[in-house]
Order: sequence, then structure tokens, then C-alpha cells
Amino acid sequence: MKQVEFFFDVGSPFSHIAWRALPEIAARNGAEIVWRPILIGGVFKATGNVSPMTVPAKGSYSTIDLYRWADYYGIPFQMNPHFPINTLPLMRGATAMLKRGPKALEDYLDAIFPAMFEQPVNLGDVQEIGRVLARAGIDPQALLAEIATDAVKDKLRTDTDEAVQRGVFGAPTFFVGKDMFWGQDRLMFVERALKG
Repeated sequence: MKQVEFFFDVGSPFSHIAWRALPEIAARNGAEIVWRPILIGGVFKATGNVSPMTVPAKGSYSTIDLYRWADYYGIPFQMNPHFPINTLPLMRGATAMLKRGPKALEDYLDAIFPAMFEQPVNLGDVQEIGRVLARAGIDPQALLAEIATDAVKDKLRTDTDEAVQRGVFGAPTFFVGKDMFWGQDRLMFVERALKG
């Protein structure tokens, strides 16, 4: 089966756009999504990159552009007023859920991404994370205990390092085979690669 690797961080609004748009593209082309949670802060530190939101003019334009892309794909989007949010616990959560299987991660993302960029709440607050998880039927106490384990911490670190070694410098990033595509605005090239 064809595969597309999806490197993402839930704190990236561009990853949110891709998360909403990619499943339809994958289904249309008979492809499987290989979910690859990474810590974007670790990627930025390793590559010398920075969030576009840290450059005032680029940040203002990027926010407008996000709404344009959401409209283009017909998906809900609202910039989180608490942005930027430290996503370390959230991405450890994604890593822990993926260890339970792709469906568990998809259920987690179905709760976290909308709480970040559709009906935004402060996911920098552990209590708020707990409420979001509980509403989704995910035991917050069990997950918080799991993300504190060395196994989960090491896995997220290793996967982030692997992403950097493969050339990733931001999120979202996609791989179809050895070909890398960066940004939600490259999804048409991802689809072309899947068709090839």
C-alpha cells in the first residue's frame, strides 16, 4: 500500500490545516497515513529555524494565510488566542497514544487539534488538557502518567532527531518514499507523488 509520512506538531496551525486535508487526499489515492509526531521546538532548535509568527510582518501575513487555506479546504479554523503554546506534554501525549496504535492516536488528535485551532482553549494548562481528554473518552490521569515515562520521552526525542536527520526543518512535513514536501501548501505535490 502507498504511504505518506506526516510529521506534525499540534501547536502548528499549518499542521492543523494538513491534518484536516490529508486524509481525503490519502483516501483518494489509496494511501495510508503514517503518523509521525515530533516536537517542533526541538526541530527549530536543531535547524536554526524559527516560527513565522516570531517575525511580526510574516506573522500577520501567516495568520491571514491560514484563514485562506482553511477556506480553500472548507475546514474549520480559529487562531488560538493563547498561541504559542508549549506543546511538549501534548506531543508526548501523541507519542504515547501512537504506541497504542494509529486509531488511538487519531482519537487523540480528533480531540486535541480542534481544541487548539477550532474551538480554541488554553492547552498550555494541564487542567484544560485533562478536560479535553476526558470529553473524548481518554483517561487523562493514565495518559499524564504515561507521558512522564522515559520510554515516551525518549521516543519523542528520537523521532524528532530522526526528522531533523532526514531534512525536516518545520511542520507539517510529508514524505512519499524519499521525497520530502514541506507545508500544507505542498499537498498538491504530495498527491502527485502518491499518484506516481
